[in-house]
Amino acid sequence: MSVGVQIALGGPERAELARPWRDVLARHSKSFDLAARLLRPEARDDVALLYAWCRNADDAIDLARPDEQRAALLRLEAELEAPRTALGGAFAELCTRARIPPDYPKELLLGMRMDVEGVRYASLDDLLVYCHRVAGVVGLMLCHVLGVSDGRALRNAAHLGIAMQLSNVCRDVLEDWGRGRLYLPDDRLERAGAPGLRAQVGAEISSASRAALTRVVRELTELANRFYASADRGIPALDPRSAFAVRVARLVYSAIGSELRARRFDACRGRVVVPRWKKLFLVGRALLETLARRLRPGTWSPVPILPPTRFPHDVLPV
Repeated sequence: MSVGVQIALGGPERAELARPWRDVLARHSKSFDLAARLLRPEARDDVALLYAWCRNADDAIDLARPDEQRAALLRLEAELEAPRTALGGAFAELCTRARIPPDYPKELLLGMRMDVEGVRYASLDDLLVYCHRVAGVVGLMLCHVLGVSDGRALRNAAHLGIAMQLSNVCRDVLEDWGRGRLYLPDDRLERAGAPGLRAQVGAEISSASRAALTRVVRELTELANRFYASADRGIPALDPRSAFAVRVARLVYSAIGSELRARRFDACRGRVVVPRWKKLFLVGRALLETLARRLRPGTWSPVPILPPTRFPHDVLPV
C-alpha cells in the first residue's frame, strides 16, 4: 500500500508516514508551520504534504545552477505526470483524494518556468500572472485540502495566495537582486524614476534606484493589503478550526507589510522578519476574530466538489 493511501486511511502509522512532510514544513516556514499546528491532525498532514511538494518544486529550480534549471523543470513536469518518488506519489494521491484539478499543480510549474526562462515583468499584470501561478493556485488547492464546499470562496483563496506572494516580492527585493532577479514591474519602476533598472540587476544599487525601489515596494504592499482584505471575506467558508489557522497565516504574513512600513518600505536594508512576540500576539488576535465570527461547526466536507478556477477571469480584479 502506498504512502498517500496509508495516510488517507489513518491508523497508528499515520503520524510516522507524515513526518517527512511535517519536517519540511517546520524547517522551511515557521509562519506556515505555526498555522498548520492549529489544524485537525489529518488536515495538518495534508497541508504539510502540499507544502512539501510546492517547496520541492521551488528548491529544484532555485538551488540548481542556471544551466541545469531547465532540466530540473523537465524532471518536475515528468514527475507530475508519472510519479516515481515517494513525495510525487503521495501528492498524486492527495490530488485524487481531495479532487484537486490537475490544472492547479501544472499552473504552479508554469510559474517555475517563468523563473527558468527569466521572464521580464514589464507590467503589474505580468507580475500578477506570476503571483497567481506560484501562490494563488496554492490557495485554490488548499480549498480542496481543507474541505471548502462553497465555490464562492475560491476567488478569495486565490487572492490570499497572491497577497502572500506580493509580500514575498516586497520582502525579498535585496535577496532577489543578488540572485539576478527583479520581480518589481518595469512600468512602476519607470514611474518611480528608475527606467531601465532591470539592466542593472546584480550591480550596486544607487541612491536614486533605492528610492525608486522603495516607492514601488510601498505600492505593491498597499496592493497586497487589498488582496488580503478580499481573502478575509472567504475565511467564513472554512470550518472554525481551519478558519483560525488560515487567519493566523494571513495575519502573520501580512505583518511583513507592517514591518516594511516601519522601515519606510526600504527593502534594501535587508530582509524583514516578523518577531516571535508579534506572531504570538497575532495568534491571539486570530482566535478572537474567529470566535467573534460565530462560525457554525460542521461546515467541513471531506471531499469537496468545487469548480476549477481560471486566471484571470475568475480571479481578477481584486
